Amino acid sequence: MSYSDSDSSSYGGDYKNFKQITRERLLYEMLRSAKTGKSKSTWKVLIMDRLTVKIMSYACKMADITQEGVSLVEDLYRRRQPLPSMEAIYFIQPTKENVVAFLSDMSGKSPLYKNSPISRELVTHIKKDSTVLPRIGALREMNLEYFAVDSQGFVTDDERALEELFGDEESSQKADACLNVMATRIATVFASLREFPLVRYRAAKSLDAMTITTFRDLVPTKLAAGVWNCLMKYKQTIQNFPMSETCELLILDRSVDQIAPIIHEWTYDAICHDLLNLEGNKYVHEVPSKTDGPPEKKEVLLEEHDPIWVELRHAHIADASERLHEKMTGFVSKNKAAQIQNGSRDGSNLSTRDLQKLVQALPQYSEQIDKLSLHVEIAGKINRIIRETGLRELGQLEQDLVFGDAGFKDVIKFLTAKEDITRENKLRLLMIVASIYPEKFEGEKGLNLMKLAKLTADDMTAVNNMRLLGGALESKKSTIGAFSLKFDIHKKKRAARKDRSGREETWQLSRFYPMIEELVEKLGKNELSKDDYPCMNDPSPTFHGTTLSALTHEVPAAHSMRSRRTPTWARPRSSDDGYSSDSVLKHASSDFKKMGQRIFVFIVGGATRSELRVCHKLTAKLNREVVLGSSSLDDPPQFITKLKMLTAHELSLDDIQI
Repeated sequence: MSYSDSDSSSYGGDYKNFKQITRERLLYEMLRSAKTGKSKSTWKVLIMDRLTVKIMSYACKMADITQEGVSLVEDLYRRRQPLPSMEAIYFIQPTKENVVAFLSDMSGKSPLYKNSPISRELVTHIKKDSTVLPRIGALREMNLEYFAVDSQGFVTDDERALEELFGDEESSQKADACLNVMATRIATVFASLREFPLVRYRAAKSLDAMTITTFRDLVPTKLAAGVWNCLMKYKQTIQNFPMSETCELLILDRSVDQIAPIIHEWTYDAICHDLLNLEGNKYVHEVPSKTDGPPEKKEVLLEEHDPIWVELRHAHIADASERLHEKMTGFVSKNKAAQIQNGSRDGSNLSTRDLQKLVQALPQYSEQIDKLSLHVEIAGKINRIIRETGLRELGQLEQDLVFGDAGFKDVIKFLTAKEDITRENKLRLLMIVASIYPEKFEGEKGLNLMKLAKLTADDMTAVNNMRLLGGALESKKSTIGAFSLKFDIHKKKRAARKDRSGREETWQLSRFYPMIEELVEKLGKNELSKDDYPCMNDPSPTFHGTTLSALTHEVPAAHSMRSRRTPTWARPRSSDDGYSSDSVLKHASSDFKKMGQRIFVFIVGGATRSELRVCHKLTAKLNREVVLGSSSLDDPPQFITKLKMLTAHELSLDDIQI
């Protein structure tokens, strides 16, 4: 495998997305370190620590590793059998603990492995053991400390970032340490891609001149400075690192959009993770036993190697369900064996479940139908949950609140009439209300709402802690948070964002969009306010000139193929707005060779799947690959748990003697 530094930032030839470049860089650097001049056919052992095994698992499949000559993968901290005839590659963090473990493997008369492929202190530590040095084939530093969770997304794995940076108990030592790690990991993204960004960030905002700026207000500013310092070092130390800007980086925090992490998102990917309690991307389901026994449990990963998942992940759940039924019907109509099994009946008269049972009875087609049956089952389960929990009506109210078509009184009516709504859903509804009507939660009003919704004091902690993400509950002057505006002065009710659907036929449960969509569009068009989002570095005179030509690419306007009166809540499939699975990316695939510079957006405090979806959508719209980064990728239950932790150690008034 060949890989040159120029491959990662060049858009000539075959276009490679963010994750593909990460995978190739990882394999290339690791295996280049392992070359000791001996036969390439030598099988090797790969030893990793807890962090690097996660980096590897996000970027590569086991087949990618074995294809490059690795026959065994081991954990650095587990007891391992000696394999003195095999060469070893250590892919580990440069920490003292790891170096001590490495020395333990390689020192003494009988090292675990054959000749095997960092700050100076650690290298010096290795040098002290004279028996180890001759056994090291090569030592190389890899600037790759992030997790590629999507073809256009990565996380820095800072799961406690929200708590440490936005918690009520400010600890500058913990917060600075968190930001330093985050900055280093973000910078390795640009080191691995050989990209040098124009760094922009959300500036600290105060409600008035008398308000003291807090540490929370300065998080994007401090993180931008940390990333910039790392990039300056790379310019001096990394060969072929660009000297002028090749891309843009926008650093935000969770205060930019408090609603996106808690509102119900109706696209297939997001609703799967929201309603099905997935463990990461792992889904467990039952399959018929091959020995006629009871059903067996099977684990599957909902990831980009599954073509059906890639096709449907950004589609509205109702649209995805319809397309799955069409796929099943099409399979039966084109398959002679299926028609015989079906008695030549018209497949359109069968339910999706009947079609699923039919094709499962054809063992010769099991490989073709397994993935399709899996998604039919998942979609069916989701639709049952939607019906049983009354989620459709709740979702309508959520979106009406966001766009100012419903008000506080509508929420009261809903909570009074719908006592069977789950506690978590009522909590999420009140969190949306709190971001729009903060004054309704002051004093006795908040207690009355808690009683009406039958929530616990622990639940209300999540509602009240939203004030820590941008001051939403801190002032009546700030009606819907520091980063929200009132739209449509003719509406008496408040709106958290403007309706961007315009004159398009838009299904109500598809109206919601995360705020980064607006920000990234403005950034891509060079219209983002430099007062609100200043630059760490002054751009080169030619930087925007080289990208503006790419921004003229336009995707045809979305239009509906269905009547507004159609009794369905799905967005039309012909739309190029991101709900039509990956249609927008397919539409723009022929233009990838003419791509403009990449746009990177990093959100401190956790990103959402709706924000990841928007990055895919905007890639086609702006003709620039938009990559989303964050400290973590959170689904609503995870985010709510983290929000509660912001004041987990806060003393009550009863504990304080005045």
